[in-house]
Amino acid sequence: MADEPSPRETPKVDAATAKDDGGRHISIVAQYVKDLSFENPRAPASVLEQGTEPHGDLSVQVRSRKLGGDEYEVVLEFQIEAKKEGEIAFLMELQYAGVFRLAGFSAKELAAVQMIECPRLIYPFARRIIADTVRDGGFPQMMLPPLDFVALFRTQQKKQAAEPGPGEPEAGETGPGEPEAAEA
Repeated sequence: MADEPSPRETPKVDAATAKDDGGRHISIVAQYVKDLSFENPRAPASVLEQGTEPHGDLSVQVRSRKLGGDEYEVVLEFQIEAKKEGEIAFLMELQYAGVFRLAGFSAKELAAVQMIECPRLIYPFARRIIADTVRDGGFPQMMLPPLDFVALFRTQQKKQAAEPGPGEPEAGETGPGEPEAAEA
């Protein structure tokens, strides 16, 4: 019985790997900034102005593509346009990606894992990059709220269901079980 954890001990879990009893497996192979752009078109005036903080419009997309075998690249794409007193304060774009090894999932489960669970795992890192970049650009740190990746996925499914015909995917789209994008 020495091998079993006592009620007060927490079993050790590899943070980069999640497994369940059904043989399903999610591993983060890598994560990285794919593209990052920050523009401060009115600098230095925009950072010297006191008073109101900039307010921004946020657009989020999730993209996924199969790399080979059980590996998939999942990309979070953010576009932020922040205005201060009606004028653009800054523009920011970030593509933050992760390569995931996904095994043991059905095609239906695989689509949901790629568009919900994988983005959920890498979102905190992208959120930090955005906060730090905005701060380093001379503005108050922008802390993004938690995102509902389930709602994004459902919106994408509704869009796909509304599209005509069950034929071949259009150019640039992936097939079933390999979702292309979801947008907030």
